[in-house]
Amino acid sequence: MDLQILFKISAQIFSRKIPTYKRWLYSKIDFSGKMIGIKGPRGAGKSTILLQYVSALDIPASKKIYVSCDHPAMSGVSIYDLAESFYARGGKLLIIDEIHKRESFAKELKAIYDVFDLQVIFSGSSALHIDNSIVDLSRRAVIYNLGVLSLREFCELQTGEAFKSYTLDELVNNHIDIATDIMSKIRPLEQFNDYLTFGCYPFYKNSLIEYPQKLTEVINITIDSDLSTIYKIDPSKLDKLKKIIYMLCSTKPFELNISKLSSAVGASWITLSKYLERMDAGSLIHIVRAGSGMRAVNKPDKLLLDNPNLFTVLCASGNIGAVRESFFVSQTSLLHQVHFHNKGDFIIDEKRVFEIGGASKDAHQLEGDSDGYVVSDDIEIGFDNKIPLYLFGFLY
Repeated sequence: MDLQILFKISAQIFSRKIPTYKRWLYSKIDFSGKMIGIKGPRGAGKSTILLQYVSALDIPASKKIYVSCDHPAMSGVSIYDLAESFYARGGKLLIIDEIHKRESFAKELKAIYDVFDLQVIFSGSSALHIDNSIVDLSRRAVIYNLGVLSLREFCELQTGEAFKSYTLDELVNNHIDIATDIMSKIRPLEQFNDYLTFGCYPFYKNSLIEYPQKLTEVINITIDSDLSTIYKIDPSKLDKLKKIIYMLCSTKPFELNISKLSSAVGASWITLSKYLERMDAGSLIHIVRAGSGMRAVNKPDKLLLDNPNLFTVLCASGNIGAVRESFFVSQTSLLHQVHFHNKGDFIIDEKRVFEIGGASKDAHQLEGDSDGYVVSDDIEIGFDNKIPLYLFGFLY
């Protein structure tokens, strides 16, 4: 291990221009913790949060180091040995990016936590599972989940205006007032339509022309590198995962079940189920299961792409129902439990039922449910239990 080279690379990374906009998670992290982890989709801004935190510290360059486990200079380097050498030289803050590239990261992080007086902050794929590892790292590290950009964050990036986030209770009870306040600042449907096309990942700010290509790279690298590394998937099977997400792109929700997918992909039901679980963990799809009151209902899981932007690069025109539901689930599932329901499309936290549709959607399917709501696309403001779809992008 050449610590001098790693310090040089670290200094180059720290010298880069860092985006000033802070994702919603930044203010939620307790940076006083000894060991902190950030999980999230590739391209969501995890590395930026790490660098923003370091840039706000008044700490000498010799006391901090930033390493990425996918850098060639880290090839064959033990994270524990790095921490030991760094600590011996007076190091205080160790930042580790792309930690999922290390098979033994949990054991090494546990040992670092137990032996050295170092603050360690690491980031990794949303498929990172530290609580299921052989070493119980979850009792030592506090893990935060980032998620894709919310519509609220996208509006802030686009306009420079500040927008509040709301709890689900606030949103359903005060949606008319909230929509009115938002409408005083922006045209929400204009921002919403842009968001559906290119607003889920902050790198859209670099180049809209290159955004589809960059997003395609995110999909490919997530499958070919991240999921392959974490789950040790046979490289010859990776194309099956790509075929699955292409099929989900243009299909109506519920129309494509595991049985149909199994036949089309050429994989057994058991194997396909594993693939789906891994793509869900890797923030490529959502597997929405039945709520507790529907366990006996013989319905398959609802399969959706993780976020609306994936439709943009995977098919010419995605099914509008699938796009709407993908948006709704992507914006609600980060902070809530989302299941599908026999009356409406989804039930959140086993309490509120939501039916998703266009502007003309009515509440007949929700009759008899006092906690049922119609979520409508193409309306700026709702009334009573009819809520604009875009408002669910203001939950974080």
